[in-house]
Amino acid sequence: MIIRLKWRTKEINLVVLFIFVLTVVIFFPRLSLAARLKDIASVKGVRENILIGYGIAVGLRGTGDSSTDITSQSLTRLFGKLGLDIQNNANVKSKNAAAVIVTAKLPPFSRVGSQLDVTVSSIGDASSLEGGMLLVTPLRAGDQSVYAVAQGPVSIGSIVDGTSKNFPTVGRVISGATIEKDFDFNFAAKKNFRLALHHADFTTAARVAAVINGELGGKFASARDSGTIDVVVPFNYDGNSVELLALIENVNVNEDSKARVVLNERTGTIVMGDHINIIPVAVSHGDMAIEIKGAPKGTKPQRVAELKSGAKVSDLVKALNTLGVQPKDLTAIFQTLREVGALQADLEIM
Repeated sequence: MIIRLKWRTKEINLVVLFIFVLTVVIFFPRLSLAARLKDIASVKGVRENILIGYGIAVGLRGTGDSSTDITSQSLTRLFGKLGLDIQNNANVKSKNAAAVIVTAKLPPFSRVGSQLDVTVSSIGDASSLEGGMLLVTPLRAGDQSVYAVAQGPVSIGSIVDGTSKNFPTVGRVISGATIEKDFDFNFAAKKNFRLALHHADFTTAARVAAVINGELGGKFASARDSGTIDVVVPFNYDGNSVELLALIENVNVNEDSKARVVLNERTGTIVMGDHINIIPVAVSHGDMAIEIKGAPKGTKPQRVAELKSGAKVSDLVKALNTLGVQPKDLTAIFQTLREVGALQADLEIM
């Protein structure tokens, strides 16, 4: 026997729409949370390098180091290099000068002649670096090579309340350092490279490898572990790894992560992901009680709130706020929920 079903056009459209939505839900979960690969991962070897140096800031208005030996010795050596003969090697003391540590970040692929902002921090007993001039200061990397030289006027920032300044012993010299040495690194000729996820996760790593392979049309990427993806440069991109990375870093990936609740004990602020469940449980704290239906019932204190079965952390937080729970009580409640396994997420307390 053959059964023929007669479908009206409207019914067919509804069925097609239902199948489409179901397909999107199954095969493209969390589509709205897709992020560019460049925002969730970095390329090994492509990073900033920290530079540091020791220098002298001069021209202060009597707010420099008063009796710091290192400043006196530095000024004596400086005058000697400038051709001044300091009799009997006497230490030079001046409250118009201050010993400082100079730091900067060298961006990847920076070239000779580029300029950097530097931070100048007092290391003596100077009360302020306002109006100071940083003298020539070599900046070294971890290999002890000089990669930049800094010099310029020190700015300590805006005025607060019209009287004092923000951290007057720390200042900036905008575009105060000039790069003097390149990092010799031919990135375009690389045959393979490694991506490192900012937040290690096996699911995300597997998705990244799958998305890259789909974009390149072959097996070129593989997840090494939960935070590392190795990529082999295809033959058609040989000698042009820059263009390959420009393509890969803009692909969208649905980043996954463990459920987590972050609680700031000082302010009572709670940050959480979506859909974090709490299993049926009864919470009693002081004269307050919260019951998620399904938990054993008992004697209820004065302040009571009830939540439906399958309640989320957001529902619990709203209930706690309604009952006027203090930040210190929030910490105790969430710690207890985590201990008994009622909170189905990691808990981080700041």
